[in-house]
Amino acid sequence: MSKIRKQQIIIIGAVILLIGFLFTRDIKGLVKEQEQNPAATATQQPVAAQIDLQSVSATAKNLISNATAKEITSLENTYKSASGAEKLKLGKQLAQKWDDLEQSVPSALYLEQVAQNESSLNNWVLAGERLLKAFDNTQDSIIKPAMLQKANLAFEKAISIDSASADAKTGLGITIVNGMGAPMQGIAMLMDVVKKDPKNFKANMNLGTFALKSGQFDKAATRFENIIKDIKATPDAYFYLGTAYENLGKNREAIDAYQHSKKLAANPTLSNFIDKKIAELKNKI
Repeated sequence: MSKIRKQQIIIIGAVILLIGFLFTRDIKGLVKEQEQNPAATATQQPVAAQIDLQSVSATAKNLISNATAKEITSLENTYKSASGAEKLKLGKQLAQKWDDLEQSVPSALYLEQVAQNESSLNNWVLAGERLLKAFDNTQDSIIKPAMLQKANLAFEKAISIDSASADAKTGLGITIVNGMGAPMQGIAMLMDVVKKDPKNFKANMNLGTFALKSGQFDKAATRFENIIKDIKATPDAYFYLGTAYENLGKNREAIDAYQHSKKLAANPTLSNFIDKKIAELKNKI
C-alpha cells in the first residue's frame, strides 16, 4: 500500500469518527455548553500527569503482532540507555514506528520527549500535532483529555519560541476550542491565522468543523465551499460540505458533495457509508 493511499485511509477514518460524533450529540449546544462551564478545564488539569509512556506502550503492544512488539521493545531498551543526539534519533524513530502502526498515543508521547530534550519550534509543533491526532483517535476517558492538555502545552511552548508561527497558533486555537479555555478565544486565534494567511488549510478546516459542531451549518457550508474552490479539494472537505448541506436540507447538493468525497477517497469503508447516506437522501427528494 502506498504512503499516500495509507494517509487517505487514516484521514477518512478520522472523518467518519468525527461525523459519528456530530450526529450522536446535541452539536448545536456544544460551544454554548463549553462557554458556560469554564471550570471544567481547570478540574481536568492534573490528568496529563497520570499518563505514563511505558504503560501506554505496553497497552499498544497488545494491538500489534508479537514480532513487531519485540522489535519495538528492543528499540525502547536502547532508547532508555541512550543520550544526546542518539536518544533524539531513537525517539523520532520510535515515534514514526508507532505512527506507522496507527498507534498515535505512544507516537505522540515520544515526540513530546524529543521536544523536551531538544526544544525547538519544529519539535514542539510536531509534538503538538501528533498529540492532537492522539486526542482525536482515542476514546479513553483518561488518555483523551491528557492528550489535549499536552497538545495545549506543546503549542504554548512553540509560541513562546515564535509568537508569529501560524502552525503553533492554529494548534493552540484548536486545543482551546476543544476544551482548554473559552472556545471563542480559540476561534479568534484561528480567525487571526486565516486573516493573515487566507489559504491556511488547517485553520480553515478547523473553523469549518467547529461551525458544524456548533450548528452553524450555513457558515460551515460557505467555509468548505471556499476551501474546495480556493485551497484544496480533499475527500474530508467534500464530506464535511455534504454534512453541512444535509443539515441545511439541501439534499441534492449534499449528494453531489458526498459523491465527490467518495470518488477522491476511493476507500471501500467510506464508499459503503456514503452509498447508504446517498440512498437515504434520495428518498427525501
